[in-house]
Amino acid sequence: MELTCLLLLALIPFHCQGQGVYAPAQAQIVHAGQACVVKEDNISERVYTIREGDTLVLQCLVTGHPRPQVRWTKTAGSASDKFQETSVFNETLRIERIARTQGGRYYCKAENGVGVPAIKSIRVDVQYLDEPMLTVHQTVSDVRGNFYQEKTVFLRCTVNSNPPARFIWKRGSDTLSHSQDNGVDIYEPLYTQGETKVLKLKNLRPQDYASYTCQVSVRNVCGIPDKAVTFQLTNTTAPPALKLSVNETLVVNPGENVTVQCLLTGGDPLPQLQWSHGPGPLPLGALAQGGTLSIPSVQARDSGYYNCTATNNVGNPAKKTVNLLVRSMKNATFQITPDVIKESENIQLGQDLKLSCHVDAVPQDKVTYQWFKNGKPARMSKRLLVTRNDPELPAVTSSLELIDLHFSDYGTYLCVASFPGAPVPDLSVEVNISSETVPPTISVPKGRAVVTVREGSPAELQCEVRGKPRPPVLWSRVDKEAALLPSGLLLEETSDGKLRLERVSRDMSGTYRCQTARYNGFNVRPREAQVQLNVQFPPEVEPSSQDVRQALGRPVLLRCSLLRGSPQRIASAVWRFKGQLLPPPPAVPIAAEAPDHSEIRLDAVTRDSSGSYECSVSNDVGSATCVFQVSAKAYSPEFYFDTPNPTRSHKLSKNYSYVLQWTQREPDAVDPVLNYRLSVRQLNQHNAMVKAIPVRRVEKGQLLEYILTDLRVPHSYEVRLTPYTTFGAGDMASRIIHYTEPINSPNLSDNTCHFEDEKICGYTQDLTDNFDWTRQNALTQNPKRSPNTGPPTDISGTPEGYYMFIETSRPRELGDRARLVSPLYNASAKFYCVSFFYHMYGKHIGSLNLLVRSRNKGALDMHAWSLSGNKGNVWQQAHVPINPSGPFQIIFEGVRGSGYLGDIAIDDVTLKKGECPRKQMDPNKVVVMPGSGAPCQPRPQLWGPMAIFLLALQR
Repeated sequence: MELTCLLLLALIPFHCQGQGVYAPAQAQIVHAGQACVVKEDNISERVYTIREGDTLVLQCLVTGHPRPQVRWTKTAGSASDKFQETSVFNETLRIERIARTQGGRYYCKAENGVGVPAIKSIRVDVQYLDEPMLTVHQTVSDVRGNFYQEKTVFLRCTVNSNPPARFIWKRGSDTLSHSQDNGVDIYEPLYTQGETKVLKLKNLRPQDYASYTCQVSVRNVCGIPDKAVTFQLTNTTAPPALKLSVNETLVVNPGENVTVQCLLTGGDPLPQLQWSHGPGPLPLGALAQGGTLSIPSVQARDSGYYNCTATNNVGNPAKKTVNLLVRSMKNATFQITPDVIKESENIQLGQDLKLSCHVDAVPQDKVTYQWFKNGKPARMSKRLLVTRNDPELPAVTSSLELIDLHFSDYGTYLCVASFPGAPVPDLSVEVNISSETVPPTISVPKGRAVVTVREGSPAELQCEVRGKPRPPVLWSRVDKEAALLPSGLLLEETSDGKLRLERVSRDMSGTYRCQTARYNGFNVRPREAQVQLNVQFPPEVEPSSQDVRQALGRPVLLRCSLLRGSPQRIASAVWRFKGQLLPPPPAVPIAAEAPDHSEIRLDAVTRDSSGSYECSVSNDVGSATCVFQVSAKAYSPEFYFDTPNPTRSHKLSKNYSYVLQWTQREPDAVDPVLNYRLSVRQLNQHNAMVKAIPVRRVEKGQLLEYILTDLRVPHSYEVRLTPYTTFGAGDMASRIIHYTEPINSPNLSDNTCHFEDEKICGYTQDLTDNFDWTRQNALTQNPKRSPNTGPPTDISGTPEGYYMFIETSRPRELGDRARLVSPLYNASAKFYCVSFFYHMYGKHIGSLNLLVRSRNKGALDMHAWSLSGNKGNVWQQAHVPINPSGPFQIIFEGVRGSGYLGDIAIDDVTLKKGECPRKQMDPNKVVVMPGSGAPCQPRPQLWGPMAIFLLALQR
């Protein structure tokens, strides 16, 4: 027996309200981050403009119950409706260093299973301005019968930008326009859209030889600066010209060192030279230096086109290409073609016969072939002809034709391919012609027509070829159109007729075709056969996992179904409960087809029968398991996130209360909920406050509410809520609650701004002052801050508490002002009282002013209170009466004094209706900062009134 002491929160009595608070999702997109075009309402679903390279932050604000799940997707823009998944499933979409290709329309989809999903969109426009490019083109035309020539120059300026760029042309420092100079014309080509401007210099004059600048601008949108490019036009300006040191086709032997020079023969300004290779990059080890390209120990793989390009932005680039051919030979093949005219497929005496020989070579047309018979050169005669480039065969193929085949023509024929005079080894192929030379046949060995293997195992498909000679076998898929083999090829060659597959998968199942090749054998119609491959794999079942809830005493049926498998049948099914074998369930009635499921029935759910049930289904290849978690415990609560103004702060204290609301998920699925166990723990703390909350009958959609009090500003808390039924504890739900201060309090008398939230109660920095107020606490303040000025903590004395202050160090100067402006309040009373704490410590303290800005007849700022000079290292309170005549704002103005020891701070600002207290608070009774020599006031208790009770827990 163990006694545990649980501290309870002071909780306002529990109550419920309304029925059916389930509501479909609603969404709204808020843009944040580094927007360079900010809409007035800051919540816009139109266009969000951002600079390329900045950070995009989009938030999808959702309402609805249960809490909607958010998913972000994107389209490329109006040109495409196809979604591109961004894999973002939270409310905030953040893209660091956004690129122009990431612009487009972004969609926020929120759904919670109630009604239809909510979809909102916003178009993101990414702004950019690239470096402009300037090119020069010249034309010369004859005028009046060749008496003289006119020279016209076109300066073309091109840039990529968004939005479209504005172009400014300058000669020297003077801006050009055709209205001021008849010798120039500025226009936009018809085939471009705002990205190109042409400056035309008509009938070139001496003053036209000058420096020209094309300046492009997007009018400083998003802070993008203008960019410019300059070109010096002279009477020697000319496009580039080239010549090569070698022929355009260069044939070399493997292993040689190749050097190609690209020589400039013209161009002003001096052109830039660049080498490239197609296809692919320059070979490994190749060196391109200036106009010289060097390739050491060239190999056959280095063959290809090498391009030398010269550019100087005048005219078109000059280009010269070298076709580098490295001598090589591979893949020697032969064909035996019986008499074509007589459509014969066999070798017969008295009929014609053609033997063909081919190699893949570089260069192909330089290959020579030589035929031998029985080791001796074949001699040409009326019956023996040797031809080249047979139109019915691949290019550069040598054929030996035997007319009216005689018995004496039988023998061994050898074809030798070579590059005369080159150090490239010869390739040869041998063909035997005799009465035994017959065309091929192909078949599948007995018992191998159907191959069955398990997934993940190797497989071997086999076809046997008979005949002389035996050609290679080509494999392909039959049952899938244009399907690739596992090797990634449409057609795969095997020399022994066996197709070997490693680690087969279920998608490899199907029919495979084997056929004879028409090379290295008879050039006749291919013979073919088929092999069926069956890949067996373990079963797949549903549900793989299922949570089954039912009230105590009610029956439950558990069913495990076979989705797919090979073979598609259940060989055995075994049920277990908490790991222990259960008796076999009743046999499924015999049917025409094998059973596709196994099921078990529980007559009644009890505490003893609750737990994990497993059904292991086997198809003799493998097994799969259905898991059922059976219980009568309640589902988790569903926290309600749309509570209006859930946070309520308390005047003159650092405490707040929070309205916690929730519904119970599927309350009728199990026994009624009797009570909830509520646990509240401050983040980063270990102790939790626990309370048992009794409830009556809870209906589906019924909103339950509890108010947590005496929470400490500005701390966040973890709240855990667990339902209890007669079965016991149900599923727990947890959430984090944060302290947030209201931007506009509907009841000013209840509103004290502690500046604990980043929104600082809706206060804003004045845009017309010299510098800003800063929000900080003892944990975030600069450790190198100036000593002997400013407060060490806020009014509560806690290091986490925030306050507002002005930093008077450099670059601040005497008289600089910082203004903090409140939200706009509607005047509903004649008198108001502004109460706040101030801290003015330092020998250079300036002034702290309170102004009231009235909005009834324009904006008019009136001084309501002012204080100057050093007031000591203490927080003191001021009460300032005001009587606005219409809508108003209050302004805290800090004025910098004569030096850097002049930091001023404010905290806990309260605005309430009515007159201020007649008796001002004694400064000696306010909070005195540690280290000042005076005692501190006792801090408020963390949890306020608490109840203590004991629970006896039996171990």
